[in-house]
Amino acid sequence: MALLLAATAVDTAAQARDKAFQREFMLNAEIVKAERIGKGVTEPWRLTLSDGTVTHDVGFQSVNERRDQARLGGRVELGFTDAYRYNIAAYQVSGLLGLDDMMPMTVERRWRTTPGAMTWWVDDVMMDEAARLADRRWADDLDVFNRQYARMQVFAELVYDTDRNHGNILYDADWNLWMIDFSRAFRIWEELQAPAGLNRCDADLLGALGDLTRDQVEQQVGPYLTGGEVDALMARRDLLVLHFEELIAERGEAAVVR
Repeated sequence: MALLLAATAVDTAAQARDKAFQREFMLNAEIVKAERIGKGVTEPWRLTLSDGTVTHDVGFQSVNERRDQARLGGRVELGFTDAYRYNIAAYQVSGLLGLDDMMPMTVERRWRTTPGAMTWWVDDVMMDEAARLADRRWADDLDVFNRQYARMQVFAELVYDTDRNHGNILYDADWNLWMIDFSRAFRIWEELQAPAGLNRCDADLLGALGDLTRDQVEQQVGPYLTGGEVDALMARRDLLVLHFEELIAERGEAAVVR
């Protein structure tokens, strides 16, 4: 009996890591518990879901705010938007680029009649980026760590994320980097925020960026991004590819594509 229970527990854990299962579970499982999360300015919730066999937590964010302007950290942003739909769009775009292993599954679901972004709760979180920097901790495998960090930086530029703060970067017990909360992304500016900080991009991601088409993007994010937001995304894609092409010409491929 003990062996059977152990095998069942392993099977259930493996099932819970499957993306297709996560999606169906999040869309259909019963919400059995809710608590407000202390972190974040968008009033997120931590919900517990259960389908009778698997029980797992998710984050729920329903923010949908638009202002003519907002003062953020000493700067003023015109046409400020903070919206849950951007979390869903970011996850969908990450899948097109092969980065969905760095973002938890995110779907749209209603809770208490309110639509919002529901995000799989990352298991075994060890720390966020703020704690890592405070403790001066580094992964044992710096090559993998640096590759993940560079991927995050490129993605944040692509989607023009204005809130990639240290609380939105998580590390699990295996030092996998997880990107969360993109509710302030997808600005309509056809420029990069900080291209000087982009020094490397691996071949897989650079190839995926080059191959990305507007049709692919629209098929995935149609309900969540406006035409202008997609225009800006594709313009930034072009700028990113050009940026790395110029770096390769200047420094050599081995120094940039790694």
